[in-house]
Amino acid sequence: MRAALAGALLLAGCVAPPAREPALPAAPAPAPIAQPPAAPVVRIEGPAIQGGLLHGQVTPGATLTLDGRPVPVAPDGAFVIGFDRDAPPAAVLVATRPGTTLRQETRLPVAPRDWKIERVDAPYRAGRTSEEFAALRPGELAQIVAARAMRTDATGWRQRFVWPARGRQSGWFGSQRVYQGQPGSYHSGADVAVPTGTPVIAPADGVVILAAERPFTLEGNLLMIDHGMGVSTALLHLSRIDVRVGDHVRQGQPVALSGATGRVTGPHLHWGLQWSGAKLDPLLVVGVGP
Repeated sequence: MRAALAGALLLAGCVAPPAREPALPAAPAPAPIAQPPAAPVVRIEGPAIQGGLLHGQVTPGATLTLDGRPVPVAPDGAFVIGFDRDAPPAAVLVATRPGTTLRQETRLPVAPRDWKIERVDAPYRAGRTSEEFAALRPGELAQIVAARAMRTDATGWRQRFVWPARGRQSGWFGSQRVYQGQPGSYHSGADVAVPTGTPVIAPADGVVILAAERPFTLEGNLLMIDHGMGVSTALLHLSRIDVRVGDHVRQGQPVALSGATGRVTGPHLHWGLQWSGAKLDPLLVVGVGP
């Protein structure tokens, strides 16, 4: 009897548990909904003004134009744009996403400037040109044009520029004489009155794109530095140039000595600044006087 009861209990302990329903496979995650590409975004630092240089940022990979002209853009989307002394009152900046028709159009009002105009009650007389000037000038201009067309790996355009020399500002960008209603050429840079032999430094990092081997007829000993993205410096009337074409220079590095070469009335340094052919006011770019 006891054996039969023990066997029954043993059999009861070996009864299999009830079968469970098989687990259902997990539902697949929903596929992400593809978002259509968005139009590029453009940000500009500061207002546009005649003779000014602006920094900006655009969606990386986008292309830019300013009034239909291409604007160089760095891989991170940074760029600069400049406005000539005689820039019209408005400009249009267009950013386009490559491979699409998506674009952002930004209209920029360009503030006018009050230029230093001197009206002279005398007829305009163009300067006489000698046979030597007529023979030399085309070649000099060709060198300047070729230098400005060079593209380098310079990144000085990202920096805050400094004056290439310290002294009294004796010539102002944009100033002009008008002779009985006929305007003469305007001053395309800033002059700093310094004695011959004053050290001249690079206003920003760059690559030398022109170092005159002999004085030019107007500019004298001319040194040009590319700062990248279409921004370039021209230093005129030097007594000595201490760098060569292709040299990489750092901001603040001595590159020349001031002088009175070329067509001048006294020793001084002329600093010309351009962006893609637009003449800029160094006083606006640096922000303080020399």
